[in-house]
Amino acid sequence: MRLSQNWHPFFLQGTKTLAYELWEDLGFRAPDNVIIPSGAGSNILGLDLGFSELMRAGEITRLPRLFCAQPLLCSPIATAILDALGTPDNKAAPGEWNTPDKTMAEGTSIARPVRLAECIDAVVRSKGGAVRVSEKDIGATTLELASIGLYTEPTCAQAAAAYRELLASGTIRPDETTVIILTSTGAKATPSIAAMLQ
Repeated sequence: MRLSQNWHPFFLQGTKTLAYELWEDLGFRAPDNVIIPSGAGSNILGLDLGFSELMRAGEITRLPRLFCAQPLLCSPIATAILDALGTPDNKAAPGEWNTPDKTMAEGTSIARPVRLAECIDAVVRSKGGAVRVSEKDIGATTLELASIGLYTEPTCAQAAAAYRELLASGTIRPDETTVIILTSTGAKATPSIAAMLQ
C-alpha cells in the first residue's frame, strides 16, 4: 500500500495538530506516553513535531514517550525501532515485510514506509519503544473495545493491544497518563469484524 500524502512535504504540518489537541485536552500538559497505530508513521512524526514545538515554546517541560504499534505480519517500523533500541521481542520475525494482505490491520500494512529513519529517530529520542502485535491479540482487542462501545477497526485496536503488553512488561505504569490513539471507525472494517464474530 502506498499513500501519496506521505510524500507531501507539508502533510506532517497537519498531523502535528494531534499533539496540540492532546496537550489542550489534558489541561495544557503533555501525557507521559502515547501509543500510536503506525503504517507509514505519519502520526509518530506529527506528534514528535507538535510536542517538540510545544517544548521549544516553553509550554511543556518534557516530551511524551512515543510507542509504535504495528501488526507482527507487517511491522517494518516497529522491528527497526526494537533493533535500534537493542530490545528485540521474542516474537518470530515475519519472513518478509511485503505481506500487507496477511493481516487484519490492513490500514497499517505498509511494507516500505518512506520516512522509516525519521520514525526511528523520533521514537528513540522520546525514549519510547515499539510493539509488534499478533493477529490473535488484534482480533481479541477489536472485539473487547466494541463490547465497551468503542467500535474501531483492527488497525486501531492494535494500539490498545500494545498498551496491554507495555503494562504487562512494566514498560509503562498504570499511574502514568497514557494516550492510546484510535484513528478510525469500525464501520470501514465491518465485514472483517463480522467474520470474527462468525
